[in-house]
Amino acid sequence: MSNASPFPEVTLEHSGLTAQLVPDRYVPGGYVLSVDGVAQSQVTPDRPELLSFEYIRRIGNLIDLLAPAGQPLSALHLGAGALTLPRYLAHTRPGSRSQVVEWEKDLIDYVREHLPWDSRWSIRIRYGDARAVIATLPAGLQGVLDLIVVDLFSGNQTPSHLTTTEFFALLVPLLSPGGVIAVNLVDGRGGSFAKAQAATLRSLFGFVGAWGEAGVVRGRRFGNMVMVATKDSAEPDWWPELIRRGPHPTGSLAGVTLERFAHAVPPQVDAHPLDSPTLSQAFLPDASE
Repeated sequence: MSNASPFPEVTLEHSGLTAQLVPDRYVPGGYVLSVDGVAQSQVTPDRPELLSFEYIRRIGNLIDLLAPAGQPLSALHLGAGALTLPRYLAHTRPGSRSQVVEWEKDLIDYVREHLPWDSRWSIRIRYGDARAVIATLPAGLQGVLDLIVVDLFSGNQTPSHLTTTEFFALLVPLLSPGGVIAVNLVDGRGGSFAKAQAATLRSLFGFVGAWGEAGVVRGRRFGNMVMVATKDSAEPDWWPELIRRGPHPTGSLAGVTLERFAHAVPPQVDAHPLDSPTLSQAFLPDASE
């Protein structure tokens, strides 16, 4: 299958980067959204239940386990991409409500023009820096969100002000008693950024867990890791099943193993945050191989 795109590129106003939707060579009817040549998300408009990217499938499994099948959820998505997860949530749990925050308005306009979503779905888009928008969210969202997905990248890196204790503290009051925060991050060998994010979440939440491809979790290679956090310190009932569902091979950290993982690492703070690795580092040669 040719991966030539029927859609033109668009230059994003804020970052100056180039975005494009390209047909997915492996999934008929699917499209991959790339920004500055880096694949950011994938969506199959006619099959919103189909999740292709590994980390997206992990968060999809979390969505499946948070409540009985079909029960609506209230969610906040920080970072839009091609709206893969809002589409999935609306399709698999009719009646769900999603608030989506995106910095690049012209990215949403581009996706909406070429891959529109069902107008009956309750998906509300808000524009601006995630941290600034959170401070202006309606009071009615306080304490009611079942899920907050943090998937924030500007180009190929997460802005440092969206990785700190001060940032995540803004999300805590939005969660319902059983609500969950899911954070997608990327890290390389050694996992120093992931350790800092784990320490940051542990300073604010009761339970924190992390999972991803086994080599990434062990700090042996670059890739995505997803961290989840809840207010309650008890391990959630869904955690073992979430790990069991994969995708495999899966490595996971929680309880004692996460404590060891982040041992002696200070939480991220605004005064001196640790920069996240860039996605381009995924293509650097691995000296250990």
